Amino acid sequence: MTQSNLGLLPVSPASPRVVDEFLRGLTAAASTLGLQVHVLQASTEEDFNKAFDALSQLRADALVITPDVFLTSNSERLAALSLSHAVPSIFHYREFAAAGGLMSYGSDETEYYRLIGSYAGRILKGENPADLPIVQATKVELILNLKTAKALGISVPLSLLGRADEVIE
Repeated sequence: MTQSNLGLLPVSPASPRVVDEFLRGLTAAASTLGLQVHVLQASTEEDFNKAFDALSQLRADALVITPDVFLTSNSERLAALSLSHAVPSIFHYREFAAAGGLMSYGSDETEYYRLIGSYAGRILKGENPADLPIVQATKVELILNLKTAKALGISVPLSLLGRADEVIE
């Protein structure tokens, strides 16, 4: 039996701790599932084509893109490259799936921005930021793009469709 390959596109040299934590969690999960993880680097737009060429050479079965501001700002390009290279991909932010990526799974941005607004309001009313509790978004959303799944020849199980918060058709 051949081992499945999973590509990981991390970035963010400014926050290597976030990438390291993400990589540790993904590697542990992949190991449990019998997947081999290949880490690809892309810290500039010019690196994207190299990373996707490497994915093709590795015969990666899928791509996980790490949450990052730079990658988020390039969601459309990453979605287009994923589709043109026929690589099923997942990203943290909804914009990726809306731009043509296969799926996204991450925090609900509405809740996230509500929490930020609440913090800002408390600070503007005079509360000391150091005294505010750490709050983390607890609602996550799964967005599936069925148009992309069809283009990639992927049949999405009904159980996954039933769990999706949004299905793009």
